[in-house]
Amino acid sequence: MAIFKDIASLRQWRQSLRGPLALVPTMGNLHDGHLALVKLAATRAEQVLVSIYVNPLQFGPREDFASYPRTLDRDLQRLHEAGCQTVFTPDDGLMYPRGRQDISIVTPPRSLSKVLCGASRPGHFAGVCTVLSKLLHMVAPELLILGEKDYQQLRIVQQMVADLNLNVQVLPGPLQREADGLAYSSRNTFLNLAERQVAPLLAETLFDLARRSTSDAKVSDLAAMGWERLEQAGFLPEYLELRNAQTLQSLALPQPGARWFAAARLGQTRLIDNVVIS
Repeated sequence: MAIFKDIASLRQWRQSLRGPLALVPTMGNLHDGHLALVKLAATRAEQVLVSIYVNPLQFGPREDFASYPRTLDRDLQRLHEAGCQTVFTPDDGLMYPRGRQDISIVTPPRSLSKVLCGASRPGHFAGVCTVLSKLLHMVAPELLILGEKDYQQLRIVQQMVADLNLNVQVLPGPLQREADGLAYSSRNTFLNLAERQVAPLLAETLFDLARRSTSDAKVSDLAAMGWERLEQAGFLPEYLELRNAQTLQSLALPQPGARWFAAARLGQTRLIDNVVIS
């Protein structure tokens, strides 16, 4: 397995390629959702590069950056077993050589980044866009593979790529779920056994709301019902909203293709999920 830790060797390898390259950016602690993105990338490009970097710029001062699971050896083994042979593992010194206090930042559109997760995580999506912009300039891939589990992030990055005329195609990967419906997430490892039994109710609630989102349904009533269900199960909901899938604007009435979005804490773990109205 080729593991690049510096830009010079990475770019030398990149220049030697003859076919298209797909980048799958991750923060490590890989799960089957990540591996599904790697497999998707392999169907669309001759070469696949997975980056592993826990980006401090997208964590707030009271968030879980210090405790975020770092499992590099296990991640490399899983990638090797999945057939991925090329990995980029930069460190803070490479990504932010002058530190993070006085650097250029990519500011995403307010309409996409100040709602949902952005309302409670100021600066989060600027951190995401900045690190992804840096990775895209370092790697120069033809394809960028992002999962739909972080759907707001996907839309923001799609808009960033369009606004900045970046020469890369963003390819969404379908949201992957465990057998009981819980969306795969690196933070699922924070759940204790009792919480893990309750966690699938978040997805169950969203799928139920999507089924009930008929043309004559009132979104506010559905949201109140879902909110109460989550609270009774022990969740601390942060938001539960129906929004347009492209603009992320809030909707008062259901429409095909719209998505229910939710974020909720279960114990110390923050979970997010989304379900489309089919």
